[in-house]
Amino acid sequence: MPVSASHSPQPQVVGILGGMGPAAGADFVRLFVQACTDRMGALGIPVHDQAYPEHWLAQVPIPDRTAALNDTREGAHQPAEPMLQATGRLAALGARVVAIACNTAHAWHGLLQQRFPQMVVLHGMQEVVAGLAAQQVQGVGLLATRGAYDAGLYQRELARSGIECFVPTAAEQDVLMQGIYDGVKAGNYRLARDRFESVSRALQQRHNVSTLIMGCTEIPLALNDSPRLPGVALVNPTLVLAGALARHAYRDAAQPASCRG
Repeated sequence: MPVSASHSPQPQVVGILGGMGPAAGADFVRLFVQACTDRMGALGIPVHDQAYPEHWLAQVPIPDRTAALNDTREGAHQPAEPMLQATGRLAALGARVVAIACNTAHAWHGLLQQRFPQMVVLHGMQEVVAGLAAQQVQGVGLLATRGAYDAGLYQRELARSGIECFVPTAAEQDVLMQGIYDGVKAGNYRLARDRFESVSRALQQRHNVSTLIMGCTEIPLALNDSPRLPGVALVNPTLVLAGALARHAYRDAAQPASCRG
């Protein structure tokens, strides 16, 4: 039964920890707003400007996550402190639930949740894997940063659900990193798409996988819906996490979002 505008439930205030990089943070907001529109439709809430949840994007400069994971020297420039500061600002603005708009930054998820127990800090990998498990996916290829590979962020969650994970070779990981840093982060999307497609085809041909996780928020900015990867389902974790944040905003987080898109 549709809900009248005057009786629409008040959504929770939510936050988005962005800046890693800025284009990925902006893309997350776009997908979150679309997810809210879809959620209102599913709940029978009239869609209008005032029905969207209050949401805050902390788009702050944060040191490189992969570089930090590879450099544990005392005094090395680490992202933990600015991430904590930004999350604190979101908490001060009233955010009850926060999403991290960076896959590799989930290496600090536990720290953020520990420091801010009054908030729910969503775990992107768990959301993605829950969706894959619900679809009974048996194996996936993983496109990610070297930091995410080394930290085992996706591999751990996939293994817990019995999903086999195939990763690129060291040389192919170099190609991915070039696509991320010399491509998307530098504004050269053509180069990025070429590099991402190259590694995707290699994984598909070597392991016969039909599902690829785009496990860096900047990969979908160049690769999403590639016509040169026929027969491959591209999983966009940004889309999945944005959907989870929308469900939490409307206090309806029971079901994992579809992870196709």
